[in-house]
Amino acid sequence: MVLLGSIFSICRDAAGVAGHIFAFGLFLSPLDTFRRVIRNKTTEQFSGLPYIYALLNCLICLWYGTPVISPRNTMVMTVNSIGAVFQLVYIMLFIAYGEKGKKIKMIGLLLAVFGLFIVVVAGSLQIADLPLRRNVVGILSCASLVSMFASPLFIINLVIRTKSVEFMPFYLSLSTFLMSISFFLYGLFNYDLFVYAPNGIGTVLGSIQLVLYCYYSRVAKEESREPLIVSYA
Repeated sequence: MVLLGSIFSICRDAAGVAGHIFAFGLFLSPLDTFRRVIRNKTTEQFSGLPYIYALLNCLICLWYGTPVISPRNTMVMTVNSIGAVFQLVYIMLFIAYGEKGKKIKMIGLLLAVFGLFIVVVAGSLQIADLPLRRNVVGILSCASLVSMFASPLFIINLVIRTKSVEFMPFYLSLSTFLMSISFFLYGLFNYDLFVYAPNGIGTVLGSIQLVLYCYYSRVAKEESREPLIVSYA
């Protein structure tokens, strides 16, 4: 049993390190999008909601990973600390270059995220029973993770409607998929339902995005090969 526990511990740490590496890919994947936003000085049809959901997720999961809530989840805390900083920067850029209506909406959502996080922290600290506190925050972290993984559904709808993957960056979908798998395994080896369950859902949704990307990219390439002028001679 001791040997098995050591093997599981090594596998858990390996999955956590892989999760950090793929998470960096996820955090950096919107760079091309924001280069375009800064260059054109407009957010075009890009949605800021994924970054809002991601920030909320990072803050709540960060809190879940702290020793105050959940021991042995340091990697959950560190990766989400880094993620929160990245998402906040992206949101600031979105606010800076968004149209007036989008700007006001994003500021309102950002304030709501911080307000909700403060309520979660203050409320959970009022729970004296540690297992109950962990379960409450764990459920909230699951909900926020599922919301983050489901947020690209807005983009998926746009892709299906326009039959174009222009507004669904490939590396964002790939990084989400790989990070989800890594933390799914991390949660399994750590016997943590609140980590592996939502990341399992994220793995499924990430695979759907990759399938859609491959399909519509192939369709676009096939259409581009069609001759512009058809000869009937």
